[in-house]
Amino acid sequence: MLKKILVIEDEEKIAKIVKHHLQKEQFKVITAKDGVAGLKLAKQENPDLIILDLMLPELSGLDVCREIRQESDVPIIMLTAKAEEIDKLLGLELGADDYITKPFSLAELTARIRAVLRRTDKQNLLQQNQTSVQTRGDLTIDFNGRQVYKEGKVLNLTPTEYNLLATLFKNPGRVYSRLQLLDAALGEAFQGYERSIDTHISNLRRKIETDPANPKYILTVYGVGYKFNDL
Repeated sequence: MLKKILVIEDEEKIAKIVKHHLQKEQFKVITAKDGVAGLKLAKQENPDLIILDLMLPELSGLDVCREIRQESDVPIIMLTAKAEEIDKLLGLELGADDYITKPFSLAELTARIRAVLRRTDKQNLLQQNQTSVQTRGDLTIDFNGRQVYKEGKVLNLTPTEYNLLATLFKNPGRVYSRLQLLDAALGEAFQGYERSIDTHISNLRRKIETDPANPKYILTVYGVGYKFNDL
């Protein structure tokens, strides 16, 4: 079955070119030209991946991403003409899986799409082959449902935060470098942004730790990276 991709892009020429190219690459493609229409199609069509422009009429790409992440973990690749680091990190913090800056080549876009889909398929397969629910301390992870609970209450984690926690949680006591965590959470396309892991870990600690300043779960191994405390 062909993978379904939703392209949310207000520049009609770009949308048509991307759609035509991806159809030749054996993807099923649907398009929306503004944020409101894109959000509606995302809920109706259940796409396998979303290509989401940052600057959209009606509803911005970041707002669309935020809304989608409240209900779905569908992979999202953000398109942006803004190259500032804060925009990239903000997009990722809201739950985007990758980003690509304009202008971009169709070959690069296709490679990013296939990389994100491979990583998603791999994560889904791993979750199917492991015990669905595991508990450590007062934290519980339902790997099949990608849900995290603290004292029985659901935590609202971004996909990046979930991937980081799941990686550390599965192997308590193992020390992971920032590069290893970056690859596990975001993929090799983000090599060179290892320090962004510190920001995601800090945000994750605020959600799972009783005292984020003195964490008992995710510990810093100075000069190396992080580990999940073997409680």
